Amino acid sequence: ERLIAGYDRWLQWVLRHQGTTLALAWGTLALTALLYLLIPKGLFPTQDTGQLQARIEAASDVSFARMAALQQAAVHAILQDPDVRSVSAFVGVDGVHNTLPNTGSMLINLKERHDAQQRIMDRLRARVQAVAGVTPYLQPTQDLRIDTETGPTEYRVSIGGVDAQQVDDWTRKLVQRLQGDPRLRNVSTDAGAQGLSAYVDIDRNTAARLALTASSVDDTLYSAFGQRIVSTIFTETNQYRVILEAQREQLDSAAALGQLPLRTGSGQSTPLAAVARVDERLAPLQLTRVAQYPAATLDFDKAQGVSLGSAVDAIRSAAREIGIPRGLSLEFLGAAGAYEKSLSSQLWLILAALVCVYIVLGVLYESYIHPVTILSTLPCAGVGALLALMLSGNELGVIGVIGIILLIGIVKKNAIMMIDFAIDAQRRQNLAPQQAIHQAALLRFRPILMTTLAALFAALPLMFGWGAGAELRRPLGLAIFGGLVLSQLLTLFTTPVIYLAFDRLGRRWTRAARVPSGAAP
Repeated sequence: ERLIAGYDRWLQWVLRHQGTTLALAWGTLALTALLYLLIPKGLFPTQDTGQLQARIEAASDVSFARMAALQQAAVHAILQDPDVRSVSAFVGVDGVHNTLPNTGSMLINLKERHDAQQRIMDRLRARVQAVAGVTPYLQPTQDLRIDTETGPTEYRVSIGGVDAQQVDDWTRKLVQRLQGDPRLRNVSTDAGAQGLSAYVDIDRNTAARLALTASSVDDTLYSAFGQRIVSTIFTETNQYRVILEAQREQLDSAAALGQLPLRTGSGQSTPLAAVARVDERLAPLQLTRVAQYPAATLDFDKAQGVSLGSAVDAIRSAAREIGIPRGLSLEFLGAAGAYEKSLSSQLWLILAALVCVYIVLGVLYESYIHPVTILSTLPCAGVGALLALMLSGNELGVIGVIGIILLIGIVKKNAIMMIDFAIDAQRRQNLAPQQAIHQAALLRFRPILMTTLAALFAALPLMFGWGAGAELRRPLGLAIFGGLVLSQLLTLFTTPVIYLAFDRLGRRWTRAARVPSGAAP
């Protein structure tokens, strides 16, 4: 009762200074728009799930055996860290994790620890860099992933065009420009990556005299290197495939490849060098296509404390500064591409939610005015949610937008409780609008306070949560808590004043509509 008495004193003061209160309400609307423009924007917060993905890159002409040895040395260096529990590693092109023969992938499981994930990643990166000949890339494993492809870094952008050489040249120029940008880290590209390839040039005349065809040479090469299944051994519990391949120690160079035996038409054997010339040349490690056009991938990570929106702006700004030709397209992939699409739809999503709420409230109250009174409580919640995210160092991403949309349903119930009772008091008790809203505010103060406290306590576990992946839920709790605190402090006073302002406006419209056409108002 003492709390309600104190609220009553402040409410009466507010009702005597309605102009100031309306100015405050308009100010919160303007502040909401300003904070939305200023807050860093992203997609999903980076989680600490206790697991890291690592990728190491060696020279483009590295052999498989050398790559395996470098991978083992990197694994040994990582296992020396006290916060690492185990490491799973593999090399070889698989089309998913390792798309190039000079790369290796690792999955690092961390122990229960008190050290920050970023410090552990920096420490592991330094350990692997001590291994000569490899470049490490680390990123945390996330529960929610947008990317269908993996890469050395968390984000990627594709540069495409018609001329493959032009694409590679401008991609390398863009990488050189971005490597000095403090907002980005681990900027790299696959453009122009070349390795040694063995080209077999068949002498068709000599091969024809020996009854050899190009397909027979191809079959021999596939038998030597293609893991041809020649038989299957069946047992009672299992089956084993017999693989035909050449002895690796005898074919360790391009010159030794010329000694590969071919079966001639007479049934005798002749070396490959007798009918073909084997040359070593540089060739691209992979050919990247996007929509059938040549493309190159630029990989990057955002720096610590930098939002994804700032990183995307840095790349677009650098592309304009170096004067990238109009014939080249710049398309963000995976999470970075989803961020750009979500950025263009965030406002429309919030506006669509507001329109749906307005329609439902308009049908409920049979009025065009009272739904606007209820929705006027939302800017206060928006200011609180955005301030809570900014002060805690979080970005406005998908989770934060979900929290703001939840606030639309939670906060407007304060105004609904007041306006329901005020309209009923005006219709049944014939009270004046100011008396009706004053009575309604005092009667509904207790349930408004109780429901708000219930929502606040429900948001606390999300806001202060810990454990694996807690970073994904934290923006939701922050947005709800901050929005509820500020809206509770303001809407208890602004809603009655806004109700009276719109009531006066509605009465004027009604009187104007009743004046006959041509009569003086």
